[in-house]
Amino acid sequence: MSEGTLDVEQAELALVEHYGRLVRLAHCVLADTPRRAHALTREALPRRCTSTAALPRPQTRPGTPERPEGAQDEDPAYVWLRLRVLRAALARPGEGAPARAAYALRHLESMADPDIRRLLRAARVRDPDAALAQARTGPAGRPPPASPDSPEMPCVLCGTREPHPLEVVRRRRRRRVAGTAVLAALVCGGMLGVPGDTWGPDAAARPPLVRGTDQERALDPDALVRVPPGTWRRASRVDFAAWPARGALARDESLLRRALVTWARPRADVRVSAAPGTPEGPPPGPPQLLYAGRLEGAAVVLLYDGLRVARYAEPLDPDDGSAAAKDGVSLELSRTAGAETAASGALTVTRKEGEVRYLTAPWIRRAAEVDLLDPADVAGRELSRGEDGVTGPVPLPVTQPHHCESWPGLALTGSPGAAPAAQLYTDLGELTPARLTDGTAREPATGAAARERLARTACHLPAVLDQGVKTVNSWQFARQRLPDGDGEAAWVCTRAGTWRGTGARVMTQFQPPAPPGRPGAVTSRAEDSRACGPRERDVLTGLLWKSTRGHWYVLAAADESVTRLRARGKGLADGPAEVTGNTLAVRAERGASARLSATR
Repeated sequence: MSEGTLDVEQAELALVEHYGRLVRLAHCVLADTPRRAHALTREALPRRCTSTAALPRPQTRPGTPERPEGAQDEDPAYVWLRLRVLRAALARPGEGAPARAAYALRHLESMADPDIRRLLRAARVRDPDAALAQARTGPAGRPPPASPDSPEMPCVLCGTREPHPLEVVRRRRRRRVAGTAVLAALVCGGMLGVPGDTWGPDAAARPPLVRGTDQERALDPDALVRVPPGTWRRASRVDFAAWPARGALARDESLLRRALVTWARPRADVRVSAAPGTPEGPPPGPPQLLYAGRLEGAAVVLLYDGLRVARYAEPLDPDDGSAAAKDGVSLELSRTAGAETAASGALTVTRKEGEVRYLTAPWIRRAAEVDLLDPADVAGRELSRGEDGVTGPVPLPVTQPHHCESWPGLALTGSPGAAPAAQLYTDLGELTPARLTDGTAREPATGAAARERLARTACHLPAVLDQGVKTVNSWQFARQRLPDGDGEAAWVCTRAGTWRGTGARVMTQFQPPAPPGRPGAVTSRAEDSRACGPRERDVLTGLLWKSTRGHWYVLAAADESVTRLRARGKGLADGPAEVTGNTLAVRAERGASARLSATR
């Protein structure tokens, strides 16, 4: 472990992250009530900067007989706190228990004997070899527990009324702010290396950051871009870059630093996910702060670097058993390059237990939940929004097969002059809700006809979940009067475009007369195709269909540029068929198959 300087904030972060581990170690050495272990652990926090030069340096390497396979360098802040806890526990009057310390380091910390010997010597134990010998069968002759979570280990975190480590840190920081210790902390911060160089147990495997670069500045909360409120009213381009910094924790430098460091250099225990085609690297420079606040038991931070939005989340209380605590620390990235006003109307801030909450753009004056399967649900249920722009919960779509009774959508109405009057969106698993449009002009899918088509399409959207979808556009390319007096059917092409431009998913549907919300029949699918897009509108598709009278037909349709259609194959009642126009209906046998062709 290299020589360096450890500041108070690093120690506080290590205490919060490893509090349970340190308390268990103290309790095993003290062999006393859990309250003493808690108090000793809290007292281990430093009050000023300290040097790490005195820390014992591990000499054994992974894979050697002396050090377990898979062992790795540890966070210096934790190593320093562990030494402080050991020294304090061993110095308690009447303890004199170095054998218990050796036992705890071997079975709780999984340390090899040479490293235990060096650590005990640093903790001022006179005879580490004797302590190791006494610890081989465990204190008091008991065999060692199978793991730190073994029933034989005391549950030192349960049934106590001790303050949570986060609260301990908050109290200390409030006291520091009130005194001259603030100046000392700032001076100490200037002596540190680049933030994040020692962030987590896998820090040694990550490349170092270079001092004085934009990447180093990107880790500084003070360098975050903060857009003043109301900027969007004067901006020439209204998108994510015009969003102000919002949220109750927008000035929490400690939280923001953790979010920035995690984006740049995520620890091994952080869940990192990215939409398809989204780079996972650090921001090229200081990103823009969009939001930082408390939601659903977690502290959530949204950042924007001009190309991507990053969502960082950490549990407010890692030990409360909540969904946020079980999820742990996470980082989610989504590509947003080229976002225009309509595409930057909202971002997902939380997605928990079947519900999603959105952070709406500052120009949004009304947000509502609508059922996309009900074309008559135009106004929807207005969503409450806090002062920070976060909506109330919206149910997530149910994506189980053959179970599609409703499909929640998000309706946003913008302020005059800032955005189109109304837009529709839905959650498809990304940070940015997918915008729903209709027609060759790709207008918002808010008109009556557009809502009718969307109601027949929404239940097919699970096919494009988690694909980095930006927009879903449906286009009616033909209408056909059906045989046997069964009314008129619509032929619809739906294209799910992505933020990356490639990987679009396309499907065509046959939508005969049916109650609202009944899914249309998918007649063809394509992936990474230009079909149904602004540059290529050629469509030809068909299916075998049974009328209400029990007759079978081969039906086909093409886009309006087609003048003649042909069908050839097996099971056609009158053989090959050819018609003028862009729709075709031919009597056929059940199980018939046909090859379609068209002429312009």
